[in-house]
Amino acid sequence: MKTLLIMRHAKSSWSHDLPDYDRPLNGRGKTDAPRMGQHLKSQGLTPDIILSSSAKRARKTAKAVQLESGCEEAVVLLEDLYLADPDAYITALNDVADAVDIAMVVGHNPGIAELLHVFTEEFDPYPTATVAEVQFQIESWAALTEDTPGILKNIWKPRFL
Repeated sequence: MKTLLIMRHAKSSWSHDLPDYDRPLNGRGKTDAPRMGQHLKSQGLTPDIILSSSAKRARKTAKAVQLESGCEEAVVLLEDLYLADPDAYITALNDVADAVDIAMVVGHNPGIAELLHVFTEEFDPYPTATVAEVQFQIESWAALTEDTPGILKNIWKPRFL
């Protein structure tokens, strides 16, 4: 069995005159991202690996989660996950080692919400810093496809923690 944690980046700032890719986290984002990492650790869901969009707000979110959850592996930054569709996430996950039981992806809407829908047929508003826990009855990440059924075990939104 494999577990996938699907996270939308934490709240970003629009107060800077920067390209979308370079937008930083705002105050709430800087608080929510580590809180979600702490929450995952408290649930026994420390990721073995975190794959993240390379956009600033996503990578800062991923780094905060990594530090607070106890994830020992460095965050893997992937340009292909910037504003990606579900296929890009699945392709990235297919390269994850079989020894990894809990993988996490950090990215952007609408792709993150669509990824949850592809695997679970659930559609839920996906505010910033939301994390969904999806389980799969597979032994290898290479076996993951858009047709792989997932079981939505939990969805955590920062305002409800």
